[in-house]
Amino acid sequence: MFKKIVIANRGDVAIRVQRACHEMGIKTVAVHSTADSSAMNVRLADESVCIGPPKSKDSYLNIPAILSAASISGADAIHPGVGFLSENPAFAQIVSDHGLTFIGPKPEHIKVMGDKIEAKKMALELGIPCVPGSDGAIRTTDEALLVAKDIGFPIIVKAAAGGGGKGMQIAFSETELSNAIKLAQSEAEASFGSGEVYIERYLSNPRHIEIQIIGDKFGNVVHLGERDCSLQRRHQKILEETPSPALTKKVRNDIGALAATAMKKFGYESLGTIEFLYENGEFYFIEMNTRLQVEHPITEMVTGIDLVQKQIQISAGEPLGISQDEVSLKGHSIECRINAEDPENFIPSPGKIVDYHPPGGFGIRIDSGIYAGYEIPPHYDSLIAKLIVHGQNREQCLSRLQRALDEFVIGNIKTTIALHQKLLSTKNFIDGEYDIHWLEKHLLKQ
Repeated sequence: MFKKIVIANRGDVAIRVQRACHEMGIKTVAVHSTADSSAMNVRLADESVCIGPPKSKDSYLNIPAILSAASISGADAIHPGVGFLSENPAFAQIVSDHGLTFIGPKPEHIKVMGDKIEAKKMALELGIPCVPGSDGAIRTTDEALLVAKDIGFPIIVKAAAGGGGKGMQIAFSETELSNAIKLAQSEAEASFGSGEVYIERYLSNPRHIEIQIIGDKFGNVVHLGERDCSLQRRHQKILEETPSPALTKKVRNDIGALAATAMKKFGYESLGTIEFLYENGEFYFIEMNTRLQVEHPITEMVTGIDLVQKQIQISAGEPLGISQDEVSLKGHSIECRINAEDPENFIPSPGKIVDYHPPGGFGIRIDSGIYAGYEIPPHYDSLIAKLIVHGQNREQCLSRLQRALDEFVIGNIKTTIALHQKLLSTKNFIDGEYDIHWLEKHLLKQ
């Protein structure tokens, strides 16, 4: 087992990894920008190393600085967390080349699944159903028209190197297609350094269902059920729950088994999440995230399995230690992403937290790095806390979630707590009747 791990991330995910390490008796090294010198993960780590100024490219994306931190601290592994370098195959390879262990999958698996076109090709090879679309990149409107006439409108143009809803445009007719391609290529180039795009049939009212899988170096792979991530704004997840109100036990087991079988064939080692659109009883592959997910806590709540500890153990060469028959889902869990944003217009709200009172009680978990007196920097993602609730069933979970939101106090800044309270007052959500467009169409109406 590792003796010391550098956590190449910040915020709640850095603390989440620290907690797993400390429970395993592993020392931790926090790397941080100058803007994060007073962050809670820095205060809780065994050691800390400043790796640069506030801008991510000069700190959390600065590979030489992170490697230097590992070298001077004597660490033997690096955990990339979520975002930043977590799905960068070059970083994973460089870590290995320097005699350290990258806590994640093989670089080649990250590379394949990081390119949306190659990922789709691989998914088809592995027997995973995909949305009808182009076989590769689309460079001209004429190319796109040929595919669109075959699969039908509406279509969606997507960035090949993209994610997080960036580089995506919808075309409902031939006249809209040219402009959609130009806009998607421009945004893709600006966001990812590559203007390559592809097209798929646009599904009108799907749900976003993802399957959590985990595999070891000995060919053992299991799935840990699904997460319903359909409540989104501009393709950004707002709330996740498990199990999905839309799936039966048989459907859950069938898609989970398909995902696990595919990953076994792929030779996948580590945590991974296969994301699908689900419409009219059919699943369609979107992408695979080869890292820890922001919403992983709800899976932990219903399975009782510490995913981060498993991820670390697997990277250290230990067997998975659980079979599919030993995985059982108990109760219901929901995660609310609490962002430092205005709940009406979603403008970021950085600043100093004056009052802070997290909710508590049975079945309540808070993953966060904030505290009273903490100054939220303006340089990074606005996610500041995750409220995770577990209940014996969905009804109890919703009741518990309502109480927790009412107790939650984060003073002097604007947060999306009010948005979640509004969400819980709607009949569609209470009944579990929503899709990926519902939040914007019916609740936000913008």
